[in-house]
Amino acid sequence: MASDPIDPSSTKTRILYQHQVSPPVGSVPDSSVPLSFFDAAWLFTGPLERLFFFSVPKISTIDFTSTHLPSLQSSLSQTLKQFYPLAGRVRPCPNPSPDNQFEFYFSPTNDSIPFCFAETSSDFDELTSNEAKKFEELYSLVPQLPRANDGTTPLTAIQVTLFPQKGFSIGISVHHVACDDLSFMHFVQSWAATCWVGSEPVPPPLFDRALVPDPNRLYFKTLSEMKEMLSNGPPPPQSDQPPVEQPQPLISSFILTREQIDMLKNGVISKFNDSNLHCSAFTVACAYAWVCLINSQEENNNKNKNEKAHLLFSVECRARMDPPIPKGYFGNCLRPCFVEAEMDDLQIFPQGAFNAAREIGKAIKELENGVLEGAEGWFRKILSLLPNRPMSIGGSPRFRVYDSDFGFGKPVKVELPTIQKTPGTVSLAESRDGKGGIEIGVVMTESEMRRFEKCFVDGLLRI
Repeated sequence: MASDPIDPSSTKTRILYQHQVSPPVGSVPDSSVPLSFFDAAWLFTGPLERLFFFSVPKISTIDFTSTHLPSLQSSLSQTLKQFYPLAGRVRPCPNPSPDNQFEFYFSPTNDSIPFCFAETSSDFDELTSNEAKKFEELYSLVPQLPRANDGTTPLTAIQVTLFPQKGFSIGISVHHVACDDLSFMHFVQSWAATCWVGSEPVPPPLFDRALVPDPNRLYFKTLSEMKEMLSNGPPPPQSDQPPVEQPQPLISSFILTREQIDMLKNGVISKFNDSNLHCSAFTVACAYAWVCLINSQEENNNKNKNEKAHLLFSVECRARMDPPIPKGYFGNCLRPCFVEAEMDDLQIFPQGAFNAAREIGKAIKELENGVLEGAEGWFRKILSLLPNRPMSIGGSPRFRVYDSDFGFGKPVKVELPTIQKTPGTVSLAESRDGKGGIEIGVVMTESEMRRFEKCFVDGLLRI
C-alpha cells in the first residue's frame, strides 16, 4: 500500500517560478505512439522519481538564473525533439479497439513539461550525505506531476532547486507508464549530453511498438484484469478507530564495497558448490539488503519461523525477448520476478544472506524457460503478495546514474525517492566512486533505521 505523499509546503523549499518547456517550435508535429502490453501494466500507477545533486561552490542565485538555468531549459527543449512523448500525455485512443485502448499523444500547441525553479535553505551537505536525514526535506525537491481533468495523464515534471553558495538539484518525475528505469536514464543522459557541449552524443530513442509483438493478447488481458480489480474498489477499512500517526520517515544510503560484494559471492559459492547457481553482484546485494530489512522490521520477530518471506523485483527484458529488442527502445520492457524463502532461513548472519542469494539466483535462472512465462498471472500474484509486505527493488547498478554529467561534473548524490511510496522497497545504484561497489537506499522510521544499520554493519563483520 502506498504511503501518504509528503507536503512540500511544510519544508524549507520555495518555488520561485515555473516555465513550460516543449520541443522547439515546428520540430515535432502532432504525434501519437501506442502503448505496448509492457506499458499498459503501469497505466494506473504513479511516477518514477529521481534527484540528482550537483556541487557548484559559491554559486549565487543571480549567476545561476542568468547562465546555468537558461542552458538547462534550452538543452531540455532540444532533447525533447527526440523524446517528444515525455512532453505529452496518455489519453484514451480516439478510435479504440480491444488491443489498442490508450496512446501517448503530443500536441505542439497544447503540451509541454512544467519546469519549476526553486530555492532552498536546506543543508546541501546533509542531504547529499549517506547519513539518515528527514525524507520530508528531501521530497520537497521532487516535482509533482500535474493533474488533468480531461481523462488524460501528463507524463513529466521537472524541478531545479538551488542551494545558494553550494550547488543545485535536478528532480525529475516521469509517469511509469511512459518508461522504465533504463529508458528514464536514456532520457536523462541525452539531456545531459545536450547540455554539456563537447560530451559524447547519446543514441536516439526508438518508439516503434512493432518491436514488442503481442501474439497472446497480453495488452487486452492485462488491461481487462486491472479494470476488473479497480472496479471492485478498495477493501473496507478494518477498524473504525482513527489512524495512528506514523513517525516521520528517514532516508539513508549504505554502501557495499567491491571487496564486500566479492566476499558475499565467495560465501554463496563456497556454501552451495553449485556450478549452475546464478550469483552476481546484483544477486548478493539484493540478498544482503533483504536480510537486513527482515531483521530491522520488529513484526518479523513475532512471526512463525515457518512463514514465508517474499522479494519482488523487476527484470529487464529487452535482451531476453525473442528476437531481442534493441537497448535504445524507449518505453517499458520489464517483468516481475518473484522470490520466496523460509523466514527462518534468512534471519541469521551470514547464512541468511547466502540462503537469500541462492533463492534469488534460482528465480533469475528460471527466466531461461521464457521471459514471458506466466505473464497472464503476474498482476494478480503481485496483489496477492502485498499483505505480506514483500521487499521490492527499485533501480539497478547497471543504469549508471552517476554518469549524468550536465557540465558540472558527476552528481555528488543521486536519490530514488519513489521507494518511500511502497514500504519495504529499497533502491540500488552503482557506488559513486566507480570502484564497483553498490549503493543501497532505504526509507524507514528512526527505530527501523537503527536496526537496519546495526544489521548491515554487524553482518559484514561475520562474513
